[in-house]
Amino acid sequence: MALLKSSWLWRQTSVLKRWKLNWCDLWIDGSLCFYKSDNRRELEHRVSLKLACIDVQSGQECGGVTPPESNPRENLVVVHLMDGSTLNLCANSEDESIAWKLTLLQTRRNPVFTYDPYDDSYQAVPLNSRHTVYITPGAGPGTHQVIVQRDPFDGVVEHLALGMLAGMAAGAAMRSFLWMPLFFC
Repeated sequence: MALLKSSWLWRQTSVLKRWKLNWCDLWIDGSLCFYKSDNRRELEHRVSLKLACIDVQSGQECGGVTPPESNPRENLVVVHLMDGSTLNLCANSEDESIAWKLTLLQTRRNPVFTYDPYDDSYQAVPLNSRHTVYITPGAGPGTHQVIVQRDPFDGVVEHLALGMLAGMAAGAAMRSFLWMPLFFC
């Protein structure tokens, strides 16, 4: 995976609302990772922007958030998540906060394609696990591949009913043969 942006950011904790200085990495697949130090050994928190991010605000748009001491409000970046919570961040400068906002919005919006050399196709990183898309190079416009997946139990009821009907017909036909030994006694 490719790294889009990384720097030191202040992150407000969710429980005690204290500001902690974390090394922040934004990866191309939409993962926003927070580490204790820039050697990336201890992961503290991870957010998937492709799945959880609704909106990103920066600067004066961030109402109701108090920045850490010695930082102005213009340095704030607030990420609104799907579960209703917010991720409050603070950069070292106003320019850096705007750069983070634009990069976060771009990452949330753009699809990602990863190349698998064994399969010779590009896999789009899905928005969720049910929507994986495979793109084959060289398959130009006009080429459509239709994949039909049938349910293995499709038609079981029809086969069961047909089997019961055949069994009843065979039983009715053989019923007269079962009385045959009694006629010879």
